[in-house]
Amino acid sequence: MKKIILFIVIAGFISLFSNQVQAQQYKNAFGVRLGSYNGVNFKTFLTDKNALDFNLSFRSNDGVKYVRVTGLYEVHGPVSDLQGLLWYYGGGASIGSYKYRGTDGELMFSIDGVLGLDYKFTGAPINLALDWRPNFRLTPNADVLAGDVGLSVRFTF
Repeated sequence: MKKIILFIVIAGFISLFSNQVQAQQYKNAFGVRLGSYNGVNFKTFLTDKNALDFNLSFRSNDGVKYVRVTGLYEVHGPVSDLQGLLWYYGGGASIGSYKYRGTDGELMFSIDGVLGLDYKFTGAPINLALDWRPNFRLTPNADVLAGDVGLSVRFTF
């Protein structure tokens, strides 16, 4: 619930200041994604509307250590009333491993979705993205997971 509230607050913040700070497109961005899985993030646009988004994520929780690589294909569109703010959706996959205390690691593979907002500040090489990533884990135990809400803060170039 806290993550949903964070999503709404940040979307509201962006909309309040959208008249003073306009958004613009960028080609590449590199930075961090903060959520249930924290890590590094790289995004590159293939066209004005299509992008690839890659993450190398880490998590340590209650004696369980996770490492995960995610690749997503995203389709972007403008938010009609907010110049430069983009919404996006897409899908992809993750592969990784997790290890419990004193056990061998297990392989994890999932099919992932994504739904989010993307904003690039004019005059500064900073991009923010807020997204929700549900997933269908295939291994080691098949399960549908609500995923997580994360905030990406990236340097654009």
